[in-house]
Amino acid sequence: MNIHPIRTRDDYRAAMERASYFFDNMPEPGTEAGDEFDILITLIESYERKNIHVFPPNPIDAIKFRMDQAGLTPKDLMKSIGQQNRVYEILNGRRELTLPMIRNLNRDFGIPIESLVGVA
Repeated sequence: MNIHPIRTRDDYRAAMERASYFFDNMPEPGTEAGDEFDILITLIESYERKNIHVFPPNPIDAIKFRMDQAGLTPKDLMKSIGQQNRVYEILNGRRELTLPMIRNLNRDFGIPIESLVGVA
């Protein structure tokens, strides 16, 4: 086992490549390969937390993603947003979500508040 800290993008790529091998050939826990895999995953997660920033989607993309996931139509959003024309105004970016709409979408469809508020 030849493991070292992940300090650079090249180190990260190498660790990801090695970890992908283990995902395809899952090692037994407690074996040398299993220990190597556990250590790699820990190092990768640490590197990603410090160096790779993932921002939530914009609110419209979050709503459309959930619609696609759940097979929803704009009509399904009326309970949370209001009249059908209001739903289309939101989906087309011509109107901003209000706080009650955000709460309703979170409650009714499980869309995370962070995604509905958007990045400032």
